Amino acid sequence: MNREHLRGLFSAKSARVDTNRGEEYYNSLFERCKKRVEELKRLEPVNGVDIMEVLEDEGVSRRDFLKWASAMTATLMLPASFTPLVAEAAEVMNRVPVIWLELQDCAGNTEALIRSDGPKVDELILDIISFEFNETLMTAAGHQAEEQLEDAMHHFKGKYLLFVEGAIPVGAGKEWCTIGASGETFEEHLHRVAKDAAAIVAVGTCATFGGVPAAAPNPTGAVGVMDIVKGKPIVNIPACPANPANMVGVILHYVLTGQIPELDSLLRPKFAFGYRIHDNCERRAHFDAGEFVEEWGDEGAQNNFCLYKVGCKGPMTFNNCSIIRYNESVNWPIGAGHGCIGCSEPDFWDKYAYERPMADANIKAPTGGVEKSVDEFGLGLLSAAAVGIGIHAAISAFAGKKDEGDE
Repeated sequence: MNREHLRGLFSAKSARVDTNRGEEYYNSLFERCKKRVEELKRLEPVNGVDIMEVLEDEGVSRRDFLKWASAMTATLMLPASFTPLVAEAAEVMNRVPVIWLELQDCAGNTEALIRSDGPKVDELILDIISFEFNETLMTAAGHQAEEQLEDAMHHFKGKYLLFVEGAIPVGAGKEWCTIGASGETFEEHLHRVAKDAAAIVAVGTCATFGGVPAAAPNPTGAVGVMDIVKGKPIVNIPACPANPANMVGVILHYVLTGQIPELDSLLRPKFAFGYRIHDNCERRAHFDAGEFVEEWGDEGAQNNFCLYKVGCKGPMTFNNCSIIRYNESVNWPIGAGHGCIGCSEPDFWDKYAYERPMADANIKAPTGGVEKSVDEFGLGLLSAAAVGIGIHAAISAFAGKKDEGDE
């Protein structure tokens, strides 16, 4: 395999949309993905780890792994016939080096990866892929950590995926946030490491849109990655924190295709952010029936009625929380009784993160005026998208109901 061909394997572009996605399209896509996976198989693992051996050591059976692959195939909106190929792609994910930067944030996205009652496939896959640098998780510190970053950038020049967690201060307060003995600012640090990345993945709302650090009055002038890095493919995975399944999905898509996934206008992958919380919400039937929680603790709250009137931002928030969920796919905020606060949207802390009736909010749903006529709107909205139901069913089969019938 010559150097130019190898470079092509790690040269990311955004996937183009084929509006006539029939059998011929998917057959062609399957063959392209299969060829790429075979090429990656011929490369040596960056970290020398055999993913299947690690999964087996952690008690993850081949059957469970294939169930996970089936759920990820559905998440990526691919036909079920791609499941074996997605499983193969997961096995070669450690051929793709990853550098992870920690900037202006609380490390919540990294914490979301490691805080579980037991290792699950998503967490294991992220743990054993080739993280060449991650300040929160790595053993090295100080000058040794800086040397490790330099070595990774040099050795994998043009090939590594750069994950960025945290906002970047560019205002008068940017000197409060520096890296290493040289006093390099976060902005300088990001520009330097991004220069030779194949693509950049901004993880969490701080890295994508500035998040909480950018909330008024934004004393450091915090912004997201896409506001300052130009000329590079960028994928935004917002939410506070981002869901590990979406991180794995982006890496898997890149492994399968050599491209970043199809994105929306805010650079979010459409497979995860192509529909609203509202479209697949478990309380949607109550919305359609005009049954709402009017105030906390009332009869509606006790009966799990729709939380729209007490501030739920589901109708104007694009994310797959209602399908993927958190904590082993067990629950999510609305399932736990709290309305969505729109954390995957720009300026969410100033615009959406409050608990007051939507009638008092000076905001408008992207699909048009839901909050203006909630008592009359109800049945006028479309029911949950079929693709969302399909994804939820696949994930439930793996996570929520996997113990049933496994004997």
